[in-house]
Amino acid sequence: MKVKFKAFAQISVVALLAAACTSDPDSSGLEYMPDMYRSPAIEPYVDYGEVRGQENKDFKMRLSAMTPPKYTIPYWGTDSATVHTMLPYWRKAGSAFGQTHGLYANDLSMNPDVDFEYKAAAADLNPIKLVSKEQADKLFEQAKKLYQINCNHCHGEKGDGNGPMVASGAYTGVPDYKNLTIAEGQMFYSIYYGRNMMGSHASLLNKREIWTLVHYIKRFQDANYGMFDENGNRVAATASAPADSTANK
Repeated sequence: MKVKFKAFAQISVVALLAAACTSDPDSSGLEYMPDMYRSPAIEPYVDYGEVRGQENKDFKMRLSAMTPPKYTIPYWGTDSATVHTMLPYWRKAGSAFGQTHGLYANDLSMNPDVDFEYKAAAADLNPIKLVSKEQADKLFEQAKKLYQINCNHCHGEKGDGNGPMVASGAYTGVPDYKNLTIAEGQMFYSIYYGRNMMGSHASLLNKREIWTLVHYIKRFQDANYGMFDENGNRVAATASAPADSTANK
């Protein structure tokens, strides 16, 4: 009896191994415990409308990336200047931004003028000051990386509005930064909430990163922006800088 059982067990193991084999080199074969192969946890940027051959139209094209609960404030340390800079943006998106830029979950401005908050943002100044050559060089190095990741594809490496997406014909009307005369607070507002065809970057960049990009944009407008001479003094703006530039304030 023991011999028969042993033989049966051996045959069963061989059959199981044979069933697990496949000619597909990319296949993992028979999955005894699928969750050991595939994480059941929700992953960002995955279309869960179709999983393992099963389609769920209710989930089609729905983003799986989660955003923090509304009104929560992340911890940014104990430096008062940093904490103040990183507090939630107090200006609201325009009343139409729920439809035009998908910000339906935001507290929108109730002012009938959709650009009321955008116009008011002209009074906002960049809280990140350029105080020395070393500090400015480090900031612009970081800004360049942020720009290449988030902006270059549309605005172009030179900030002339001729990025790869524009060259492909996918988008039009991207401005040349040299001709942009809006205030730095309006630049921030536009990046944070979006403007015209550009979507909101609030979920991609924190406030400090956006203000860092504002500095970078202003150097497109003025080649001397953020530059220091050998004595540690700010270099004067170029004659071609926008008339209302705040480059040396």
